Amino acid sequence: MDFTLRLHCRDSIHSDVTYVNWVKVMTDITVGSDPTGASVRSSGKNLLSDASATGTGTQNGDYLKAPHSLCSEPCPLGYRKANRPGQPVCCFDCMSCSLGEITNLTDASECIKCPEDLWSDEKREKCINKAIDFLSFEDSLGSSLTVISIASSFITVSVLVIFVKFCDTPIVRANNQELSYVILVSLTLCFLCSLIFIGHPRKITCLLRQTAFGVIFSICISSVLAKTVIVVVAFNATKPSSKLKRWVGSRWLPSSIVVFSSLMQVIICVTWLRTTSPFPQNNMNSEPGKIIIECHEGSTIMFYCMLGYLGFLASTCFIVAFFARNLPDRFNETKYITFSMLVFITVWLSFIPAYLSTKGKNMVAVEIFTILSSSMALLVCIFIPKCYIILFKPEQNARGKVTVK
Repeated sequence: MDFTLRLHCRDSIHSDVTYVNWVKVMTDITVGSDPTGASVRSSGKNLLSDASATGTGTQNGDYLKAPHSLCSEPCPLGYRKANRPGQPVCCFDCMSCSLGEITNLTDASECIKCPEDLWSDEKREKCINKAIDFLSFEDSLGSSLTVISIASSFITVSVLVIFVKFCDTPIVRANNQELSYVILVSLTLCFLCSLIFIGHPRKITCLLRQTAFGVIFSICISSVLAKTVIVVVAFNATKPSSKLKRWVGSRWLPSSIVVFSSLMQVIICVTWLRTTSPFPQNNMNSEPGKIIIECHEGSTIMFYCMLGYLGFLASTCFIVAFFARNLPDRFNETKYITFSMLVFITVWLSFIPAYLSTKGKNMVAVEIFTILSSSMALLVCIFIPKCYIILFKPEQNARGKVTVK
């Protein structure tokens, strides 16, 4: 009995398939041939191939490799089979697995998705651990921000030392020197509180970083607002029959402004912590192949309420200082306050789109940079001109030069 079996596909013929020879007198029969011309015959219960034609035989073994299909080569590890429309199933393309998927078998039909905490290697052959990412002190970005923060706080402390040393001079005494001390201490803490944002996020740091920054900044802006109000009150009190005369020299007015304005921010932050407090989380979906350890703000609404209140204080201070900028004073501080608040508001308005468009540690870096730059704007605009006069122009640090003509 003679018949033909044509092999078109690469599917292997396993050894557990039995081919029955109905002609008992025949020991070998030809059952077909592959496209290369090699004969394929049945000998007993094994399917044999002519090794001289295919080059796949072994000298000592009974089992030989199945003849190759000439349509497609086997798909290696990391690839899956993709059928070609309108062609036999043995004709396919090998497609690389997507990011986060692997195949650890040849000729795989589907890729296997890695678990959530794992990621595919470059060859898509196995799942490996995702990289842990956060803004650390060892990171180049984190170390740079740390140096800037410490250096800025050192400069602020130096300015505070100068003001304390020259506390009896007219420039320091003008416009409530106690408020100047409060602003300088607040700015020092603002520079240092940015360090809480750097390092491995933990429960305590997540609770403190936004609330500490919000309260300290509110004290700083409230003190600047109080200085501005004092200037306005002092000049308007010179008018005849002015009711503001009783507030000139009053310690209650600036203290009440600072306490009341800061208390509102404290209420916002305490409400935030008691309702939906921030907490550390492992963000596995923000960036491919990374687990970003970050602080979840808990409530985005409360976070923007805190920022919004700072914006309200800064805007109020800017408006008051703007209208008082032309008051007749040789050293009118409201001019510098107006410019500092303008820079402050501009920086924080730029922060919002930049903050929303970044992810991971870059988002934290954007907020740190905003804190540092806005704090530096207040320091440079309000206090550096005074330090220049104190150190390099002492002849201008006289009562006749500072007060109104």
